Amino acid sequence: MSQQYRSRPLGSTTALSEAYDTALLDLDGVVYAGGHAIVHAVESLGSAREGGMRLAYVTNNALRTPDAVAEHLTELGVPAEPADVITSAQAVARLMADQLPSGARVLVVGGEGLRVALRERGLVPVESVDDEPVAVAQGYGGPDLAWGRFAEAAYAIARGAVWFASNTDLTIPGARGIAPGNGAAVEVVRIATGAEPQVAGKPLPPMHRETVLRTGAERPLVVGDRLDTDIEGAFNGGVDSLLVLTGVTDAAQLLAAEPKYRPTYVDRDLRGLLTGQPEVAEEGGRVSCGGWTAEAQGDALVLEGDGDPLDGLRALCGAAWTYAGEGACGLDSAKAVARLGL
Repeated sequence: MSQQYRSRPLGSTTALSEAYDTALLDLDGVVYAGGHAIVHAVESLGSAREGGMRLAYVTNNALRTPDAVAEHLTELGVPAEPADVITSAQAVARLMADQLPSGARVLVVGGEGLRVALRERGLVPVESVDDEPVAVAQGYGGPDLAWGRFAEAAYAIARGAVWFASNTDLTIPGARGIAPGNGAAVEVVRIATGAEPQVAGKPLPPMHRETVLRTGAERPLVVGDRLDTDIEGAFNGGVDSLLVLTGVTDAAQLLAAEPKYRPTYVDRDLRGLLTGQPEVAEEGGRVSCGGWTAEAQGDALVLEGDGDPLDGLRALCGAAWTYAGEGACGLDSAKAVARLGL
């Protein structure tokens, strides 16, 4: 099936950890949330690794260094080396180094992960517009990032500094709920300056390039919780994806997805790496998976049957995406989704 158009999730007769050589895993909302491991993540990743699958951790969060991320993962029970971690800070640093001379001064609005990545590319992080930076690098700086940092970025941009952003995720999942992400902070600077940054993170090509260069994956599977970064990034890179329902995406958003946001596979959590995926079949407008069938009737999606609720969701995806074609499905899905309890 074309990567450019998917009418339903695909099935797999073998475990995904066997069908793909490398899992490119998002972190926030997939492996952990708010510093704590998500249920089933540790044991699932351990089993996938023991079975021969390489695990690479690909995150748009530019706050922490790969060393710190690897240390945190190891503490959670997921042994990792810094080389296993690819961040949007690394991607934006490479993007900047391709355009700026070695030794160029860069005003940093963000955390240590961004500063370390810039130094690795021969760029010099600075803290003030008085240091005469030629560029601004903006990345997630955590909940305590001072408001004055946004003003400093605005001053530098107004003086001609080129603006780069690690990513534009509007939200970030945490233990207490969904919080503003770097994209929200980028909007503050955009409103103040009227400028537009060059962006490196998922779903854009610089992040995919960085991931391929650092992992050497031949049969990668992108694993994420976000349609607009993880799944769209896989779409843009022409690779398969697994959406897990442990982060920001809910069933209604998945059903309404236009083609670039449609994952290859759907599962509850990272246990989906260790199993095959059931077939989702379509005939005469009716889509079936497991004990469920779904179809578009009038202005709504209708679901019938019984069994694993996740199979019901897969059937609904097939019905919604077939109905929508190249667009986004606008059918009412609330009653059908409520039956599943997801």
